[in-house]
Amino acid sequence: MAERRNYTDGYWWSRDGLRLHYRDYAGTSDRPPILCMPGLTRNARDFEMLANRLAGQWRVLALEFRGRGESAYAKDPLSYVPLTYLQDVEALLAEREIERFVSVGTSLGGIVTMLLAATDGARLAGVVLNDVGPELNPAGLSRIRSYVGKGVWHPTWMHAARHVAEAHGEVYPGYGIEDWLCMAKRLYRVNSSGRIVLDYDMKIAEPFRVPGGDAAPDLWPTIDALKGRPVLVVRGERSDILSAETAERMVARLDEAELVTVPGVGHAPTLDEPEVIAAVERMLARVR
Repeated sequence: MAERRNYTDGYWWSRDGLRLHYRDYAGTSDRPPILCMPGLTRNARDFEMLANRLAGQWRVLALEFRGRGESAYAKDPLSYVPLTYLQDVEALLAEREIERFVSVGTSLGGIVTMLLAATDGARLAGVVLNDVGPELNPAGLSRIRSYVGKGVWHPTWMHAARHVAEAHGEVYPGYGIEDWLCMAKRLYRVNSSGRIVLDYDMKIAEPFRVPGGDAAPDLWPTIDALKGRPVLVVRGERSDILSAETAERMVARLDEAELVTVPGVGHAPTLDEPEVIAAVERMLARVR
């Protein structure tokens, strides 16, 4: 599938001197921009279809955290933690003078969204939390730890697609080979040797190996910081990261939240599903 180029490349600098990248999809200036933040091993390509749908009406910035995609790799691998990603996003907001925005966060991106709410919730005009919440299922975290940071390469895109299908078949049981090829091209890149490799720094796994490195603070207060604004919680029906109970507690704790469960999908929904597309439109319609 040929990529539809509908964006310009933007860059900003982290506090520790890393050049970080985002895709900038142009839109009207009378609405707050939408910041899209991906999961642990993912990049801006995950939001291509969402951004293309919204571009023109909304300005969409699809961010790449340090160590992913076209963003620079960190010299200190122990900086690959949510609080540093929060500081990186804060640097972007300050550099681009963005005072109010909509945040769309998948998995890790949702954790950063919750931290942004905790530091200054008033600037969030609306929020999408994609398959993530203040409590994460240990079984899902163990699954992620089992594969993150393990470098693999493939000679062809078909080999890469088959590998992704074997690794994630239970997450997307309805996918065919074209879907797996599309996902492979989101996950991988071609390196200078012509090999197809994962598009992130393998050292992002190092914080997990530090004793207590996967310990998380109590994030439930960050949910309270989202009260008073439109919130969409998206959950994959088969998710091993966000439980149905946690998702329901999140929505019950908020006054303007909607929960959408994507049937037959695990962690995480792609945000391209029809029910999610409709829910995102409903959420954005309530952005003031």
